[in-house]
Amino acid sequence: MKNAYISGTGYYYPPRVVTNQDLVDQYGIDTSDEWIQKRTGIKARHFADEGVGSAEMGHHAAKMALDNAGIKATELDMILFCTLSPDHTFPGSGVYLQARLECPGVPAMDIRNQCSGFLYGLQTAAALVKSGAAKHVLLVGAETHSAALDLTTRGRGVSSLFGDAAGAVVVSATDEDRGIQHIVLGADGRYGDVLCQKIWDITKRPFIPLDEDGNGVVSPEMMWAHMDGKLVFKNAVEKMITSLAAICWDYKMQVTDLDMVLFHQANLRINQFIQQTMGLDEAKVPSNIERCGNTTAATIPTLLAEQVEQGKVEPGMKMGMAAFGSGFTWGAAYLVW
Repeated sequence: MKNAYISGTGYYYPPRVVTNQDLVDQYGIDTSDEWIQKRTGIKARHFADEGVGSAEMGHHAAKMALDNAGIKATELDMILFCTLSPDHTFPGSGVYLQARLECPGVPAMDIRNQCSGFLYGLQTAAALVKSGAAKHVLLVGAETHSAALDLTTRGRGVSSLFGDAAGAVVVSATDEDRGIQHIVLGADGRYGDVLCQKIWDITKRPFIPLDEDGNGVVSPEMMWAHMDGKLVFKNAVEKMITSLAAICWDYKMQVTDLDMVLFHQANLRINQFIQQTMGLDEAKVPSNIERCGNTTAATIPTLLAEQVEQGKVEPGMKMGMAAFGSGFTWGAAYLVW
C-alpha cells in the first residue's frame, strides 16, 4: 500500500486588513480592541472585496500548493473543496475552482464540515491515495465570512471572530515511510443548533418566506450565525484534547513527543487552555488567529503553509492537528513530515 504525504502547501489572504478598532470606527460596532483580544486573542482579520468569493481565493492558494508540489492541475485525480461559505447554494465551489484551474474532467467534490472540514478532507484525500484510487489530490479550505457577518453591535459576539482566507495542500502518493499516519474524526448532531446559520429552511414551503410582492424575506435570527459560546468552548476543549490524546495513544506516544501541533484557530484562549492542559511547549503550538481571525476550514492549511514557508517544518517532524466546529464535528491527525 502506498503512503500519502503532503507534497505541496499554499495559502491566500485577501489584501484588506480589518483591525478590531476598524470594527468600531468603520462599522460602528459597540466593542473595543481590549474586549475582543481579552476574549479571543484576535487583533485583526482579512476581508475580501465585494465580487471575490471562496473559489477565487481557493484558486490562489491552490496554485501555490501545486507549484510547491511541482505538478500541474491536469495531473490531479481529485479536487476536494472544504467550505461553509460556498459561492452559491449549488453547484459546489469545487467545480468553480476546477474551472479556474483549467483542468476539465478532474472530479471535484465539496465537503461541508465547517471548522473540521480540512481534517475530514484530509482523511478523504489520504484514503484515496493509500487505496491507489488517486496519485495526487488537491485539498482546499476557503472561506468568505465577511459577506455573511452581522457587522453591527447586535452581531458583535460572532462577527468579531471571523475572517476570510484560503489554504491548500496537495496530498500525493509515496513509497517512503512518511506522511499521513492516522486520523480520527467524530460528530454529535445533538448540538447541531448550538452553532449554526440557518439562512433558509428547506422544510418550509417556500423555503424562504415571501412578502406580498413575492420577494424573499429573511429574519435576523435566520440570516446571521449564532452560537452558545460557553458550550462551544467546553466541547471544543474536551473533543480536541481527547481526539489528540487518542491519536497519541494509538501510536504509544506522549502528546509532548510531537514536534509541532496545529490547532484549529477558532479562539486563542481555547488553544492556550488545551496547550497548557496537555503540557505542550508553547513554541510547539504556532498560531495565526491574532492577525487572521477564525477562517474555519482554512485555518489549519493556512497555518501549515506559513510554517512550511518560514522553514519551521523539517523532514521527519512528528506533527499533530486538531479541530472542532459546528455540527458538532471534530477530529485530529498525526503526520510524519
